[in-house]
Amino acid sequence: MVEQPADERILQAALRRFAVDGLSAPLRRVAQDAGVSAGLIIHHFGTREKLLEACDARALEVARREKSSVLTHGAGELMAQMADVERYAPVIGFVLRRLQAGGPLAQQLVDDFAARAVEYLAEGVESGRIAPSHDPEGRARVLSEMALGALLLQLPAQRDHLDLDELPRWLRGYSERIIGPLLELYTVPLLTDSSFLDAYRDAHTAQPDPPTP
Repeated sequence: MVEQPADERILQAALRRFAVDGLSAPLRRVAQDAGVSAGLIIHHFGTREKLLEACDARALEVARREKSSVLTHGAGELMAQMADVERYAPVIGFVLRRLQAGGPLAQQLVDDFAARAVEYLAEGVESGRIAPSHDPEGRARVLSEMALGALLLQLPAQRDHLDLDELPRWLRGYSERIIGPLLELYTVPLLTDSSFLDAYRDAHTAQPDPPTP
């Protein structure tokens, strides 16, 4: 087997270590996990903040790729991803830690997730698997905030230390619990008619413009 490049080993080790110990985990532990020197982390990523940004980018890349793949290839791809859901544990754990830490960078990550959602939902609309929206950006934002907020409410996010062996089991159980209800919610309308939406749109449209300062 061809050995992964050092920067990729560092990135994967960082995702795992930050998931386990939080975003303040020592870089020397990341280096030990990756089998490299601490100096090599600085060589490839410069600073802790740059390494965290690379972890953010990887999380966004994985979400974009996997969501797009499901919307492109359909139910078979969804079931394949669910069968191997444990492999996403380090990325999910890192995202939990980023959200748990809060602050501007956590908000930026939420914004980035919403922006990626706009892209893959548009692909779903084009493929005919997703219904068009009157407000694609707003829908993507709400779906992203609902998904990330639900993650943040889960037990693992409340701990100072996560067991990376436990996280895949938790992720399996969490996925099994929510996927069915979510698919039903997305497939079968919760409301039996459009009266609430119609009333909201009518009231929203009828509101006068705010006065000019």
